[in-house]
Amino acid sequence: MAFCSNCGASVEGRYCPKCGTAVDSAATPVGPGPPLSAPGLRENVAAALCYIPFFIVPIVFLVLEPYSRNKLIRFHAFQSLFLNGAMVILWTVLTMVLPAAVWPLMRLLELAFAILWICMLLMTYQGKKIALPVIGDLAAKQA
Repeated sequence: MAFCSNCGASVEGRYCPKCGTAVDSAATPVGPGPPLSAPGLRENVAAALCYIPFFIVPIVFLVLEPYSRNKLIRFHAFQSLFLNGAMVILWTVLTMVLPAAVWPLMRLLELAFAILWICMLLMTYQGKKIALPVIGDLAAKQA
């Protein structure tokens, strides 16, 4: 059974019964549904996934071929890496400098970074390009 390349409806003849598009039955793939378009993630999804905490996901997007050539995805991957690095450095320095009595305040800093990551993830998913003050400039140079 062939499928219409325009709407995905099953076609038995030369024309799609749903939209009327002419269908070449020899060139139309046979399968359970409409043919797939380009493989991979959409640009906004890949860029948003870069903001998953930890260093692995942005590095993967910088290495994988279709995503490593996209300037927007590279920008968000580098910005996420720099944000993760800043968080680790700041947390390490403050835990070594501050006395143990102030460590509960560190939880507020961790909460602030978590809220920032969630905001960056959601805004990037919506297609907005948000550049953080210092980190965004560094990421733009790398991308």
